[in-house]
Amino acid sequence: MDLQYFLSWRVALLLLLMPCGFQSVSVYILNEDPVHVISGTNLVLRARMEHEPQEEVSMVTWEREPETGSASGRMTLAKCPGKSGKCAGTKPHVHANVEQQETTLQINGYNNRVDGGLYSLTVTDSTGAKATVYCVVREYEPVHHVSVSINVSDSSLVCGEAWGTDPHFTWFHERAAISQSVGRVSLDGTTLFITMTPICGHFTCMVSNKLGYTSATYSAAPCETEGRGMTAAVVCLVLLLLLVGGALVFVLWRRHRHNNRGERLQEHLDDNI
Repeated sequence: MDLQYFLSWRVALLLLLMPCGFQSVSVYILNEDPVHVISGTNLVLRARMEHEPQEEVSMVTWEREPETGSASGRMTLAKCPGKSGKCAGTKPHVHANVEQQETTLQINGYNNRVDGGLYSLTVTDSTGAKATVYCVVREYEPVHHVSVSINVSDSSLVCGEAWGTDPHFTWFHERAAISQSVGRVSLDGTTLFITMTPICGHFTCMVSNKLGYTSATYSAAPCETEGRGMTAAVVCLVLLLLLVGGALVFVLWRRHRHNNRGERLQEHLDDNI
């Protein structure tokens, strides 16, 4: 009984020593981290705030600093009162607002040199308790330097790309989508496992994202397909028919000419008689 009494007093003392508003407010960014933005478009960050029913948000502060985390480069972008409404931005292209339990920051005409970095959102409740969340913002890069290499040991082709944002990989064989008779593509799209034998033809890897695409091709030995053999046979048959037809036309022409000469000779003899 004495032990329980002692522990109860310890718990009560710890609760009294806790700062006022402990865990009474929390906040998290709704965007996926990191956020990539195409230069010249608008950056929009959204966050949700949660707090106890008896507490209220008194201040919302958006800040930015270099991604390296240098505090000397930190600057305040917008400060918002806890109640719903627009916030006071520090620059003309910066806009922020608070609506119920969400807050939004918008940077118009994103420029990575001045707008990229580590963004932070600090929410302060009426008791003075604060919660801060961070989000990295970077420029959306086009795909660069696509290459295709072969791994002879497992008959696979590997497609590589330098530093493009959110690259998507698509494979083609002789400009057609990869079929089961040619091979299978890995889940991430970077590797083509070839099942056709022998390996022949042109294999192309196209890498794309929102800003465009680029490709690279691996060329193996030319494929000797049944289709090509059939095409060659058809061409030969057409040529043969043309030769036979030409010979037949020539024979008919000669015969017609010979008949005409005979008729003219007969008419000449009749006239003389």
